[in-house]
Amino acid sequence: MTLLIIARHGNTFGPEDTPTRVGARTDLPLVESGRDQAKKLGCYLKDHNFVPEVTYSSQLKRTIETAEIALKQTNFPQPVFPLNIFNEIDYGPDENQTEDNVIARIGAQAIKEWDEKAIVPEGWQFNPDECIQNWKNFAEQILLDCHPEQSEGSHYLTQDSSASLQNDNIVLVVTSNGIARFAPHITDHFDSFADNNKIKLSTGALGILEFSQNKWIVKDWNIKP
Repeated sequence: MTLLIIARHGNTFGPEDTPTRVGARTDLPLVESGRDQAKKLGCYLKDHNFVPEVTYSSQLKRTIETAEIALKQTNFPQPVFPLNIFNEIDYGPDENQTEDNVIARIGAQAIKEWDEKAIVPEGWQFNPDECIQNWKNFAEQILLDCHPEQSEGSHYLTQDSSASLQNDNIVLVVTSNGIARFAPHITDHFDSFADNNKIKLSTGALGILEFSQNKWIVKDWNIKP
């Protein structure tokens, strides 16, 4: 059995801040509430025996910090491997804009389609097909690293990280909202998933995908520790 746990980073805005749409070009650290969310994430992983064998994040501070704090709570110290494929999307002209300003530019319907169907609004600098393929490549490589005798090609993951994977393994990825919503594509049943779930992960929340009986399934989504 293989579990892929997808977690969204914690809060980057405090109660006195004005939230904006933060994308790939804005590298914010966690605020106090975000660090608390990361601690709760780690406690959830420990309490449910979901301590990962290997952990990945994006290259952005908010995801690395979330992963490091969570892992500390599990009492299972390990390095975090940042990968650029998990960097948040580039919101183009809407980067760092308030939600009111974003809606004024693209309309409420565009936001609804993004939140419900992952349809990318006009002007955002993001290729969803590339993101989907990145998730599928990543998921495939996880399985290959569980059974290296079946792999003849080069590893998609780093040698140090893939060396720790076992036949029954848990992999944690800490990323951002825009990227995380495309992970269920590895099941090849994204439309059905989107019809029955809120595809957006809340800050500090997680989803669990399992590879069992030769297929990936979404076991749970948007769990808030």
